[in-house]
Amino acid sequence: MNKSLIAILGAGLLSAGCTTTGNVERNAAGGAVVGAIAGAVIGNNTGDGDAGSGAAVGAVVGGGVGAIKGCREDGGCGATPAPTRRQYYDEAAGRYYYYDQASGRYYWEDGRPRT
Repeated sequence: MNKSLIAILGAGLLSAGCTTTGNVERNAAGGAVVGAIAGAVIGNNTGDGDAGSGAAVGAVVGGGVGAIKGCREDGGCGATPAPTRRQYYDEAAGRYYYYDQASGRYYWEDGRPRT
């Protein structure tokens, strides 16, 4: 049973692929670990009391959820991208600001109105 658990965990990590930020891999690995632990506890306490099967299922589900979370953090997998806006530098204030076309007003980089 341990060999199949290791194979499932390895396949889950390899299927995460490579990204430039590492968010997908990091979250997939973390999700697999947390899922395996939770699955082992649940599997041991319910049904036939098989912690190994519960850990395997938990690792697969947790790894998948973690990979999707990492992909969304990178702006993929259906995440809504942040609006792009041109920023200008105010030399007197030493800060950046931008123009919001919807309101017709100028705002500092942190979102406060520029007065």
